[in-house]
Formats: sequence, structure tokens, C-alpha cells
Amino acid sequence: MNRAQLKRSRILRMAMSDRGLLEEEEGRGETFVFRAVKIAGVVALYWFVSITMVFLNNYLLDSKELDAPLFVTFFQCVVSVCLCWVMYALSTFWPACVDFPSIKVDLKVCREVLPLSVVFISMITFNNLCLKNVGVAFYTVGRSLSTVFNVVFSYVILKQTTSFYALLCCGVILGGFWLGVDQEGAAGSLSWSGVFFGVLASACVSLNAIYTKKVMPVVDGNIWKLSYYNNLNACFLFLPLIFVFGELGSLASFSRLGDLSFWGMMVVGGVFGFAIGYVTGLQIKFTSPLTHNVSGTAKACAQTVLAVAYYATSKSVLWWTSNMMVLGGSFAYTWVKGLEMKKAPPPRDSSETREKLLKEESGV
Repeated sequence: MNRAQLKRSRILRMAMSDRGLLEEEEGRGETFVFRAVKIAGVVALYWFVSITMVFLNNYLLDSKELDAPLFVTFFQCVVSVCLCWVMYALSTFWPACVDFPSIKVDLKVCREVLPLSVVFISMITFNNLCLKNVGVAFYTVGRSLSTVFNVVFSYVILKQTTSFYALLCCGVILGGFWLGVDQEGAAGSLSWSGVFFGVLASACVSLNAIYTKKVMPVVDGNIWKLSYYNNLNACFLFLPLIFVFGELGSLASFSRLGDLSFWGMMVVGGVFGFAIGYVTGLQIKFTSPLTHNVSGTAKACAQTVLAVAYYATSKSVLWWTSNMMVLGGSFAYTWVKGLEMKKAPPPRDSSETREKLLKEESGV
């Protein structure tokens, strides 16, 4: 096993034991204040990138002139592929500063990753369509069923059972989801198409986690290689979809097609889409999968409050209750699964470790 593999295995072992990388640094003489500031900086960076990406995507998708959500998503995939090549080039010239795996266009790997890529483009497409139709404020509730689908697909596909307490948490999430739908309807702002796309996106998030576990050996267990091949396949898969759904006409009639500021925003959206993968891994590395999911839940709460304040909308007490049920249920589910993982025997090999880590990353 080479040095890089040993480093990744060490990080994964610490992550699955619910310890952060910084705990190991206690023996290096770092003060508590320095470690706390470092963790706070990483969490703040994750929040900033994640929340900015959601608002930025909402801005791009909510254009009254350009109704081309598939093209927007396609362009972000192109940017991600280009950034992978940039990172690879930087790692070649400055290996001490940039750690990125070697990448190339391997048709055999592309073919083996293709089933996952189909799920991947479904996930990001339905995710963006949900955001386009329901807006940022209701986005957390509209996309809240991924945890429930995790339980369903784990039983149907992987034959894994779920504890009673975890199922209870899923019940709270379901209750919050239906209450949120009811309150959006009562306020006259409900988009059934947005809710439908949100449910499909949640299902695809769960399927993506399951298929990722199956495909990881093809890319040597490297999440960056997987991201590269997923986005590369997506670039080609989106092209016929853009044509079939008539988005070429929307693009041709778009008045800002030659506007550099528009393309600048598109590129920034793609950069943030790429960066979210990095900051997610960074937060897990410096904290733990459990802390990462707790941070994600808190971030979703802050994102909802910011959206309501920014768009100056008025929401009922029951609407806020639905959000708290979804976020509270998600937090409780993460906590229960964390306790169960601590009680379980340690994994026998690194592949099992990677599987559990990936499952943790599919939360809110």
C-alpha cells in the first residue's frame, strides 16, 4: 500500500470511529483554541459554499428569460470536468501543495460507471428542478425524504434492516414533509411539480449512495476519480436530453447569450458545484461523519431562515413547525445511526469503512 493510500485509510478509520483528525493532533502540541478555530473555519467554509451554491442555483434556474434547467446543469458538469483537469495539472507541478489523483479518459471505466452516472444526472436534474419550482425556503422540506428512501432502499436492495428508533425518526420526517406540503398549499404557494421533483431527487440521492458503493472499486476507491467520470459521462448524457426537451430553442432566443456577466455566473455556479465535494470531505476530515451531518442539518435550518428573510415572505407557525420536524427528525436519525455504529464491531476491511462513510454523506 502506497503512502497516499495509507493516508486515506488513516483518515477513514478516524472518521468511522467518530474522531476528528484534530484529536490526533493533540499530541503535536496544538492548543485547544487553535484546534477550535481550525474546526470553526472549516465548518464556516462548508456553510458558505453550500448555502451560496443553493442561492446561486436558484438565481440561475429562476430566470424568466431562460427556461433551460438541463442546460444549466450540463454546463456545471462541464465546469467540474475542466476543474478536475486543472487540479490534476496543479498536482503534477506542485505535488506538495495539491493532492489530486491521476485522471485520463478511460472508456472502460466510463462504461462501468455509466449506471451510476444515469442515477447521478437524475439526482442533480431533479434536485435543480425542485429548487426551480419550490424556491430556497421550502427546498429543505421538499428534498427531505432522502433519509426515508435510504431506509427503504437499504431494505429492498441491500436487505439491511433498520432499528425501531431510526424508523421513528423517519416517521417524524414524513410528518414534517406532509405538514409542510399542507402549509404551502394553504398559503397558495404550493408547486406540486416541485414536490414531485423533490421526491424523485430524494430517491435518486439514496440510489446514488447505494450505486456509489458498488462502483467505488472501479475507481480505486477514490471519490475524486468517481466525480470526474460521473461528470464526464453526464456531459454526454445531457446532450440528447437538451435536444429532446427543446432547450436549444430557449437558448437560441435568450437575449443574454452574449452577455459575459451571465456566463460568469454560470462558471461560478459550476465552481461552487465542484467545491461542495471538496468542503464536504474537508469537514468530515476535520470533524467526523456524525458532526458533518449535524452541521448539514443546522446549515439547512440557517438556509431556510435566510431565504425567508431575503425574499421577505411571511410563514405560519405550522409552516415553521414542519421545518423543525424535518430538521429535528434528520438530526435524531443521524444521532441514532451514530450510536448504532459505535456499538457495532469495527469493519473488517477498508471497503466496508468506505461504504459506511458514503452512507453517512447521503444525509441532509
